[in-house]
Amino acid sequence: MTFTKEQIRKAMTCKTVDELLAYANSEGISMTPEQAEEYIAQNGRRKLTDEELAHVVAADCAAACMSDDINNYKTKDK
Repeated sequence: MTFTKEQIRKAMTCKTVDELLAYANSEGISMTPEQAEEYIAQNGRRKLTDEELAHVVAADCAAACMSDDINNYKTKDK
C-alpha cells in the first residue's frame, strides 16, 4: 500500500497506539495493535535523513530571515 506524504506526516504526530489506530481507521488503513506499537516504537527513535534535516534547517533559516527582514526593513525616502 502506498501512503501520501500527508498521511505519513499525520501518522508521525501520533503519540500513542490508540491515536495511531484511530487515525489509520479514519483513513481506511488496516493496522493491528502490534503494527501500531512497532510503528510508534520506531518513530520515537527515528533519525532524520540528510534530506529531511536539510529541509528543517532551510525552513528554520528562511523563517528567521523573513522575521528579521520584516522587523528590520525600512523604506528610504527619495
